[in-house]
Amino acid sequence: MVSVDRLAFDQSLQRVINSLETLYREMDREYESAASGYGFECAGCSDNCCLSRFYHHTFLEYIYLRKCFAELEESRRKEIRSRAEKYVEALDQRESSGDETFFRMMCPVNEAGWCVLYAARPMICRLHGLPHELAPPGRPKMIFGQGCHEFVSRCGHLPYVSFDRTRFYMQMSALERELKSILGISGKSRKTVAHMILCDEVESS
Repeated sequence: MVSVDRLAFDQSLQRVINSLETLYREMDREYESAASGYGFECAGCSDNCCLSRFYHHTFLEYIYLRKCFAELEESRRKEIRSRAEKYVEALDQRESSGDETFFRMMCPVNEAGWCVLYAARPMICRLHGLPHELAPPGRPKMIFGQGCHEFVSRCGHLPYVSFDRTRFYMQMSALERELKSILGISGKSRKTVAHMILCDEVESS
């Protein structure tokens, strides 16, 4: 096992981390461009996506989120860990109960409606909300996804503004492969942000 906090500041990973930061900036720019095409602003939403349970599937985003988390003051980290423990406990209880309704609980890094780790929020958090298109490798047809409930309510009547997620997924996949090659990781990650906050190890060969 290898400490994720140690990996976050490992100089051998700096290039791939820099590339992730660049990719995140590109996502944000294209998201804002598409959103402005609708006149849509993600604010004041009654159905906050931070209440949704999202699993994230890259070690690279896990390591980067831990890097930014480690830079917070210890008192704040302690508060966030406490909320993360409550989140994971509630999620475990829901899943063990067999209840198939949507799990709704505020993400532990959300404070008073704001993401404390906004700069490190994973790809799904960045891209969620807008209608989009995606061309998965090996599939003959483009997949189209509608926007979130708030978007549909406010802007669903407007013509589609192109927002193709394909290259973002492909670039993220390439960076993840590079990271795994460096670290000798063969498995897959599957964590909520709460799990990322509480866990501090990955298995390497």
